[in-house]
Amino acid sequence: MTVAVTAAPTTVRVFGIRHHGPGSARAVRRALQEYRPDIVVVEGPPEADALVALAAEEDLVPPVALLAYTEGIDPQRAAFWPFAVFSPEWQALRYAVDNGVPLRFFDLPAAHRLAMGQAPADEDAPVVEEIESDPVVADPIGALAAAAGYDDPERWWDDVIEHRMDGAPPFEALAEAMAEVRGGVTGTDDARREAYMRTVLREVGKTHGKVAVVCGAWHVPALTGQFPPASHDRELLRGLPKAKVAVTWVPWTHGRLASWQGYGAGVASPGWYHHLFTTTDRVIERWLVGVAAMLRGEDVPVSSAHVIEAVRLAETLATLRGRPLAGLAEVTEATRAVLVDGDDIRLALVHERLVVGERLGSVPDDTPAVPLARDLAALQKRLRLKPEALERDLDLDLRGATDLDRSRLLHRLRLLDVGWGEPAGEARRGKGTFWESWRLCWRPEYAIDLVTASAYGTTVQAAATAKAREQAAHAPDLAAVTAMVEACLLADLPDAFADVLRALDDRVALDADVAHLMAALPALARALRYGDVRGTDTGALATVVAGMVVRICVGLPAAVTALADDAATQMRQHVDALHAALGLLDGEEALAERWLATLAGLAGRDDLHGQLAGRFTRILYDASRLDAAEAGRRMGLVLTIGVPPARAAAWIEGFFTGGGLLLVHDERMLALVDAWLAGIPADTFVEVLPLLRRTFGGFAPPERRAIGERVRRGDRSARPSLAGDDQLDHERAAQVLPTVSMLLGLPGEDGEIT
Repeated sequence: MTVAVTAAPTTVRVFGIRHHGPGSARAVRRALQEYRPDIVVVEGPPEADALVALAAEEDLVPPVALLAYTEGIDPQRAAFWPFAVFSPEWQALRYAVDNGVPLRFFDLPAAHRLAMGQAPADEDAPVVEEIESDPVVADPIGALAAAAGYDDPERWWDDVIEHRMDGAPPFEALAEAMAEVRGGVTGTDDARREAYMRTVLREVGKTHGKVAVVCGAWHVPALTGQFPPASHDRELLRGLPKAKVAVTWVPWTHGRLASWQGYGAGVASPGWYHHLFTTTDRVIERWLVGVAAMLRGEDVPVSSAHVIEAVRLAETLATLRGRPLAGLAEVTEATRAVLVDGDDIRLALVHERLVVGERLGSVPDDTPAVPLARDLAALQKRLRLKPEALERDLDLDLRGATDLDRSRLLHRLRLLDVGWGEPAGEARRGKGTFWESWRLCWRPEYAIDLVTASAYGTTVQAAATAKAREQAAHAPDLAAVTAMVEACLLADLPDAFADVLRALDDRVALDADVAHLMAALPALARALRYGDVRGTDTGALATVVAGMVVRICVGLPAAVTALADDAATQMRQHVDALHAALGLLDGEEALAERWLATLAGLAGRDDLHGQLAGRFTRILYDASRLDAAEAGRRMGLVLTIGVPPARAAAWIEGFFTGGGLLLVHDERMLALVDAWLAGIPADTFVEVLPLLRRTFGGFAPPERRAIGERVRRGDRSARPSLAGDDQLDHERAAQVLPTVSMLLGLPGEDGEIT
């Protein structure tokens, strides 16, 4: 559309587009080549004008985004302007740099938009605005689609704009339709933005004869026709708050362009749109060939005949529905019916891998960035850890220098709240302490996290050190300090370790709660063990740990007195964790002996909760402090008629927590438990059943099967109280066999007791 902006002989053509659409992008590229403007004006933050030249570099590969963030007190307040290869703005940018034409961004400056942003409800959450995220009072695309008889706005837009392969969408008609739908109604923020846009157009109109404007179709009515007086626009912009901002390019992903990610101007199928824009012929055939290749990679048998049939089905559906080209709906239905045989799981995989896709862009090394981000990029390059949008697993052997440095980097980033790597549990290729497993996935928002973390230092190590010191100094409790000790050792931060240890020593001295000390010690024991693996000096930490163990042993007798059921369960969990942690410590036999001596003195107390008494007995038995005869004797004392069944059940739960292998191999203990169960009165059995179910349900399936087989066979050694078959009432048993068979899923209704 051609309009007169000022009295100067200036021609302005405004191309109203959708921010991410292959048809719009193809049309803008063709229109610019035909119009050959003197300057290109694009919707975006004016602060990014200095970054336009970087678009000419080969290393700036979309999807990328302009990131604007506030400098100083609130670096987390930020805004993104994403670009994909099929974004009309990106094509305008490429046209400008390829042809030596100046380009300006002319949206409301980010300095104003970020300053006007409201404080987040969660003070720790970043305020992330994205272009076109302002609320609108009308849905123009939906209104136009309804007028055209479509019930799906996306399908209407695809048919009219995005699926046009000739690169010539009706800009004039679209502008007229948008003006009719909009009807002059705008929100406050739109009015300010459009006032600034007109201000820029007046300015460039004074120096350039042919101006090309690329902006969202919603803004076209405000940028064409007769402009309001310049004084009107100046009044709208008067007094706007302003913040100091910095702008840079950052990598982006297709996943973040998808509308389901919460991005207001996003598209639901960026992978499909990328295919539409980059494929010049046989669009449907090439797409379904790609789907077939992906499925074959997942061991799904897909032949050429399947692809041919899927193409025919998609094209037939498009014809029946009157569409100019088979769209995503048609190829998805063809994929479901022909390529995946109606399997929704495989169809979801196609959607994730291809329809959305996780393409990650890249930016040049000389892109402006905070020093911390530059240091991280250098470390990623040196350690050969390339950021990727797709999740991948990484196993590290800490005996190798490179893997050890990788581990340190990932742990330091976790300290800085940059979640690029997350521990993935036990290493797949080894269970020793020399191995670590990570799951890596780079997200665009980590660029904001790096800006925030840069307040702590200019390198990853320096920033992590400062963050560790700060968190240790302000830790709310002992557990928080303990976690920081472990983090410092894993991240290899010797400069922070001394400060963190002092904070730990202070907390330990002030905290008299034995449960708190027990909860904190396992992490310290891991730090000692893994610190040794990494070659760090942990002598001071060993002294703190030894002092904590002594304090726990002294305070444990009082801590386990008169506990309710829930408190006893929590204490038992603390005991198990502490006992396992002491097993990690090499050369600390004296601490382990003191711990076992403490448990030996408590196991026989009458006022001890049954669950703890049973657990202490089992720990002593496993540590060879009790032989099988003594352990059996203690179990026999508990499983007698004089002991309340609830206490006996709790004792059994504590003793057998962690596995029932002992019942498989120890005939005496199995006999005791079996005889006790058989003798529990019916009314009492209902009360103890939940405890028993929780205990025996925790056994591994092979253990349960082995125990059941021994009991089912009526093993004499395992069931001394049942001297023979004469104690069984066959007639009564036969009455319940059909029901039991049905519950167990056994064939037939008859059975025989053996």
